[in-house]
Amino acid sequence: MKAISTFLALVLVCAACYPTAGASGVAVGKPAPAFSLKDADGKTHSLADFKGKYVVLEWVNYECPFVKKHYDTANMQKLQKEFTAKGVVWLSINSSAPGKQGHFPPERINALMKEKGAAPTAYLIDSDGTVGKLYGAKTTPHMYIIDPQGNLIYMGAIDDKPSTEKADVETARNYVRAALEEALSGKPVSVVTTQPYGCSVKY
Repeated sequence: MKAISTFLALVLVCAACYPTAGASGVAVGKPAPAFSLKDADGKTHSLADFKGKYVVLEWVNYECPFVKKHYDTANMQKLQKEFTAKGVVWLSINSSAPGKQGHFPPERINALMKEKGAAPTAYLIDSDGTVGKLYGAKTTPHMYIIDPQGNLIYMGAIDDKPSTEKADVETARNYVRAALEEALSGKPVSVVTTQPYGCSVKY
């Protein structure tokens, strides 16, 4: 019964997690599309600025219950802090359109990041959805990893537990952590694509 209830809850929370809109030619092994976006302070960040480094792209919507699972347990913040300390660039990208769930004015973004203890290199605003659609971002979270040569080496889910249950974080296989650890150790990434899960990006 618990499993059925959880499944029904997920259906109700996210009835359209995998929209067909925004399909792109982005693929692992190919160059990651170039982009430039502003942060909450108006500073522009370009992907080209980080050439020579590993870059994580995290599509985020703080109001999405799937995202809340990872932030309320500090799972996402731990990953951000651990890997930025190792020289990885972490870019949180919000593609929610004005008036849609997860869209906030700049001053609110900074307050929310402080409140949550979020620690990305930058939180980038993609209100018109250009970059999200360029990458084919479908869900929050939807994760991408780019290598120092600018090629995608992972895209998909953060882990293998597509639920809103906080307790699942402890037993989940974290694909992003595994991919980064392998890549930083000079090993090939063993799992390069997975099915993303979460709320639909609010384009």
